[in-house]
Amino acid sequence: MKRTIITVVGKDTVGIIAKVCTYLAENQINILDISQTIVQGYFNMMMIVDMNRTEKHFGDIADELDVLGDEIGVIIKCQKEEIFDKMHRI
Repeated sequence: MKRTIITVVGKDTVGIIAKVCTYLAENQINILDISQTIVQGYFNMMMIVDMNRTEKHFGDIADELDVLGDEIGVIIKCQKEEIFDKMHRI
């Protein structure tokens, strides 16, 4: 399984989850786990997704999510699970 961590952070607005999830569905990316919170008007979401079925390369997905984030006013980061784990080891 090609597990990937996607984080979304920014000022809360209507439709953030819908737009990100629509993009993932259109690219055959399955959401395995999702957590989101809003703290004093700031939106934070972390997703673990499976990219096995997408036909796009990881770099293209990351770039397109970056562009989508710019369009909706949030920062979207996409990291392979193994890189995320190494960066967040204690």
